[in-house]
Amino acid sequence: MVEEVKEALVQDKTIQDKTALAVSLATSLWILGVGLPLAGFGLLGFGVWKLGNFLWDEPILQAVHGASTPALDRIAQGMTRLGSPWILPPLAGLMAIALVPLQRWRSLLYVVLSLAGSTLINISLKDLWKRARPFLWESGAPRPHDFSFPSGHAMTSVAIGVVLLILLGASRWRPWAALFGVLFVLAIGWTRLYLGVHYPSDILGGWLMAIAWTVGLSLLIQPQREK
Repeated sequence: MVEEVKEALVQDKTIQDKTALAVSLATSLWILGVGLPLAGFGLLGFGVWKLGNFLWDEPILQAVHGASTPALDRIAQGMTRLGSPWILPPLAGLMAIALVPLQRWRSLLYVVLSLAGSTLINISLKDLWKRARPFLWESGAPRPHDFSFPSGHAMTSVAIGVVLLILLGASRWRPWAALFGVLFVLAIGWTRLYLGVHYPSDILGGWLMAIAWTVGLSLLIQPQREK
């Protein structure tokens, strides 16, 4: 009888420790994955609202443009299309369709809300800030007619990357997906600067908002609970 009581107490202590660890981890993710990115975006947004442009926006753009060559022009114009609404949303659609036969309904909901929500948030924030796009040189690429802050290409590329990493879970492909995702996000961000259609703060704002949205949504929906 005494041994059974001891065993029950040990099991109860183990459950309490696991619960405390899970709560601590969730709290850390909310702070690091949602709170800090939102705070960073808020600071950027306040600066854009009060200053219009940051002191470092145009110098960085000019530095990126200073390395321009005809070959890089072609690369940037071709690569930036990979982050366009004609490429990434259909890719997300294929990702969602692939989850249906697997009956991963949480994951499906997460994909749809992450990408659709990211697009709607981006449109709403651009309309709220109404920041004009930079026009420091003629790049030869079609110039978007919408507002500049935050960058839609930056938001969508990060959203796709975070969603993919969360869906992969502990898969052996996750490190490779993380490496490819980081390179892809940086490349898309570079093209928007190289073509002169976004300020650096637009890119950074898009990254931060996408991280906050996709990580926060994953903590609410918890698609990682599905095998």
